[in-house]
Amino acid sequence: MIIAFQKFDYRNSNLWLILTHGNWIGLTNFKFFFASMSAARVIFNTLFLNLLFIVTGTLLAVLIALLLNELTSKWFTKTTQAVMLFPNYISWIVVSYILISLLSTQYGIVNKILTTFGMHTVDWYTTAGVWPAVLVFVRLWKGAGMSAIIFLASIAGIDQSMYEAAAIDGANRFKIIVKITLPLIMPTIIIMTLLSIGRIMFGDFGMIYALVGDNGTLYSTTDIIDTYLFRSLRQIGDPSQAMAIGLFQSAVGFIMVYGSNFLARKFYPDGALY
Repeated sequence: MIIAFQKFDYRNSNLWLILTHGNWIGLTNFKFFFASMSAARVIFNTLFLNLLFIVTGTLLAVLIALLLNELTSKWFTKTTQAVMLFPNYISWIVVSYILISLLSTQYGIVNKILTTFGMHTVDWYTTAGVWPAVLVFVRLWKGAGMSAIIFLASIAGIDQSMYEAAAIDGANRFKIIVKITLPLIMPTIIIMTLLSIGRIMFGDFGMIYALVGDNGTLYSTTDIIDTYLFRSLRQIGDPSQAMAIGLFQSAVGFIMVYGSNFLARKFYPDGALY
């Protein structure tokens, strides 16, 4: 963190040299990022995409967990879990080739389907507006199954006698879910959300760079702080500027976690982290 306020010299190879011989330049490294034309765009994209991922990912994961909990066939449950977990172990590079096979302008499966139904094809890799939805879809396909396991484990810890008592009182499955299951797993949902909020300024570099790469036509909706920083470092090669941006991301994450935890502790104490 110290070098974020210095002009880094590779000859200063240890902490003592950094402290005693460092070239202190104040907030100049931060100005490099905030004074750039792209700062507002990449900050907005990072926040917007992460909010989409958090909201849709949490909702889908909870829904999957609730549905799996309602299954009675153990064989079918285990098979379904295995199928949903499998995408999580596929690298983003492989996913990028799967996506190309789906969205390729000339040979993509999606465009062939559109043509079959007499609809206009879409040049997906030059149409920036559709990519937030594409990224959300791919993110959900790859990660929702793993997230659902956490909520399913929380559901498994609920005292079964509560379900039995509700059934005796005449509650149907929907009322049991709404009145028992959801309230009892709500602390887990809130804690997982708070942890996600802590990383809200850090984009998923592996996903974005694998799926979008250096396609400048898509930067308006997909370029995030991490990919912008990566491109800048390739051109400038200054670790001090990289650390300044990283420190900014961490500071915002700390404020977001502290603020959201304060609200959780005030309105829903059981879901607070501390």
